[in-house]
Amino acid sequence: MDEQTEAVQRMQDYIGVHVTEEITLSDLARVSCFSPFYAHRLFRTHTGFTPAEYIRKLRLAQSALRLKAAGSRVTDVAFDLGFGSADGYTRAFHREFGCNPGAYARSPIPITLFVPYGVKFRALRKEKIDMEKLQSVFVQVMEKPERQVIIKRGIAATEYFAYCEEVGCEVWGTLLSMDSLEGEPVCLWLPESYKTPGTSTYVQGVEVPADYNGSIPEGFDTITLPAEQYLVFQGEPFPEEDYCEAILALQKAMDRYDPSLIGYAWDDTQPRIQLEPRGERGYIEMRAVKAVE
Repeated sequence: MDEQTEAVQRMQDYIGVHVTEEITLSDLARVSCFSPFYAHRLFRTHTGFTPAEYIRKLRLAQSALRLKAAGSRVTDVAFDLGFGSADGYTRAFHREFGCNPGAYARSPIPITLFVPYGVKFRALRKEKIDMEKLQSVFVQVMEKPERQVIIKRGIAATEYFAYCEEVGCEVWGTLLSMDSLEGEPVCLWLPESYKTPGTSTYVQGVEVPADYNGSIPEGFDTITLPAEQYLVFQGEPFPEEDYCEAILALQKAMDRYDPSLIGYAWDDTQPRIQLEPRGERGYIEMRAVKAVE
């Protein structure tokens, strides 16, 4: 990463740690090692937001997660996250999400949460990846029940970065606001039978019960997946900045794996599933299998 990208990432990291506290431009200038004026300009250039806009969006997203978890009062959430008054917080929440925090707490609906993507990951995407340092991969069989998946289709994407360019990275923020069978959103590579004409192979969504009849965000639709067995491939924990290497290393290991050794064959009629790459648990991907008679 270049010096400017590293400076903006340091500011993002500082905001993430101190989001419930007062954060001044002087604080950000100090951690960036640039003047306040230049730090502000760098931050806006690299993130698309001023520091104040970024902090407000992050605080509102975290407040929505607290309200959704139940047991939190609107006033407490407002002051815990640095808003000057409950009224000001309510107005900001409504502008951001189109509903009042009290109503959202009583009956959460899908909303688009702000996801603070680190600028270092965009820079790392362009760097050459060294595949020499391969790590161990843990493999296990998992049963998944029949379920629906609420998905947002792209246009022609076959991987994450192209998908973001087609539909926007904000999709993940919407998915994070929704309840999921597994407690988190998923990414899928769809076989042809699950695609509609002119849509992408790679999609993002949330798994919900087979009898789900709740709300579906505008622009999303559903697919129904049968009960199925999957081989779950999980890599070793990794530094967050090494996420590209972690994904490619695991996918290479999965491509080489022979499921017949444990009595299975690949079932490519079902989507391949990817979980969010998180360094503390290692990268996880799932591929459907059928038992061999």
